[in-house]
Amino acid sequence: MAELLLHPALPLLVGAVLVRFAPASAGRALMVLAPSLALVAALTLDLGSTATLPAFGFELEPLRGDVLARAFGVVFAAAALIAAIYGLATQGPGERTAVLAYAGAAMGVVYAGDLFTFFLFWEIKAIASTLVILARRTHLSDRAGLRYLFVHIAGGKLLLAGILVHLSATGSIAFVAFEPSAGAWLVLTACALSAGVPPLHAWLKDAYPEATVAGTVFLSAFTTKAAVYALVRGFAGFEVLIYLGIVMATWGVIYAILENDIRRLLSYHIISQVGFMVAAVGIGTTAAVTGAVAHAFAHILYKGLLLMGAGAVLYATGRSKASELGGLFTRMRSVAVLYMIGAVSISSVPLFSGYVSKELIPYAASGAGLAWLVVALKVVSVGTWLSTGLKLPQTTFFGKEGAGPATNDGARIHVAAIPPSMYLAMGLGAVANIAIGLYPDLLYRFMPDEVTRTAYAFGPVVEKLQILLFTVLGYLLVKHLLAAKPRINLDVDWLYRRGPKALAEAFANRPDRTPVAAGGDGRDTSGPGQPTPSPLARGRTALAAAFTPDEGPPDVRGTWTLGAVVLATSLLLLLASLM
Repeated sequence: MAELLLHPALPLLVGAVLVRFAPASAGRALMVLAPSLALVAALTLDLGSTATLPAFGFELEPLRGDVLARAFGVVFAAAALIAAIYGLATQGPGERTAVLAYAGAAMGVVYAGDLFTFFLFWEIKAIASTLVILARRTHLSDRAGLRYLFVHIAGGKLLLAGILVHLSATGSIAFVAFEPSAGAWLVLTACALSAGVPPLHAWLKDAYPEATVAGTVFLSAFTTKAAVYALVRGFAGFEVLIYLGIVMATWGVIYAILENDIRRLLSYHIISQVGFMVAAVGIGTTAAVTGAVAHAFAHILYKGLLLMGAGAVLYATGRSKASELGGLFTRMRSVAVLYMIGAVSISSVPLFSGYVSKELIPYAASGAGLAWLVVALKVVSVGTWLSTGLKLPQTTFFGKEGAGPATNDGARIHVAAIPPSMYLAMGLGAVANIAIGLYPDLLYRFMPDEVTRTAYAFGPVVEKLQILLFTVLGYLLVKHLLAAKPRINLDVDWLYRRGPKALAEAFANRPDRTPVAAGGDGRDTSGPGQPTPSPLARGRTALAAAFTPDEGPPDVRGTWTLGAVVLATSLLLLLASLM
């Protein structure tokens, strides 16, 4: 029991309780102190440390410290610290409690040695993250938060069912690598949902952009990466993950290229980048699993920096749609520069964190003889650089200023002052990404196995620079097609955003349901000259209404065509650079 006092989740969970009732100044101090203590605990916990607890006839293991747990524990604590600093000026007591509980639960997932403890912290994480989304207290965040909760409740029940089936078949609750079985597939499905594997992904891009500016930074760090941790721990070598991962990577990057809302664009890139990790787990070799862990570690840092930059834009202007932004560089130079450090990191530009982490995955795929996967991942990387490094900065910071304020009176975009704590957090994120890029061993020393790839071999560096350069040239050719457009793109979330409405309208217009007169006697009062539309006509009307977004014109065909053109162009640019 005494060992539990060393648990890295403990400072976060205790801080979550204390911060709710602490005065404002003490609350801010706790927001920095709690993740700092968690980081120290994660760094100093001896490998092999364990703590057991008897309960309900089982031997639970709430603390298991090994190399895999240490890698995720360290970066989770570091991310919580940076995000907490970022939110010092904007978060209230309720949101602070939610984010610390969320981070503590994610840490509990990482250090859980048994499946019941793993499930307990998994569910706490789902509830706490829902409260993070609801903390913004808007109509959209309320609806998105409830949808998020329903999805993760379903995922939690799949997880519990899988654990119980596994227990029945094996008699063990130890959280170790699974063998293919009914219980394992249920657990895998729950983890895939939490990782954002299509078509179980829409909750992510639906909910994350609706949280507060600091809440979204917290959300980007924990839910999907805790799922990646679970996949690495339990499902390395499950071949199906290779194909699910490449679907994720491609799906996310295509929709990111098309997206107008900058925080939604970056949320799609979470799906895409987690796809790299999922594919690596599916490969299952030592090099691939190490690549997945390294990429998860770096991704938490640079994705947090990207979302902090986008959040600073939202905080200063009140806007997050690219079509309503533009021309901000002269008034937000520091934010633009810090954002670009995150952008070049996620795009694997040499000397930044993404290059020494993400490039381990194509390297592992090549070593496993999966040449098609290497090409596919490099094509997706083209799309990443295209959208996060070129399109978003162009439309937000450098392009022509977008639509005026709500009155459309042509006034310039108002830019408010950004709190110093936000700049400090973004600066810490930028330093971390540069330091890892310059000194890869800062990352590699936390990996579960030795990294055998030479970080800066001449050939791969030249190849990457060629791909990046040709992507820039391609962007200049199609920039007018990629200009920000004021519309909403729906993917599978159509099923719950538009599907019920379409069904209701189709049912209301059935042939056997005639208009009812004011008197309510059920007689058909439509009269001559008002023919009842045919079922086919009603179906077309309902379908058109279902696919029409709340804002902007229905342009589904244009969206898909543009996506196909951009993806094909990226492939051609890649082949040209390789040749």
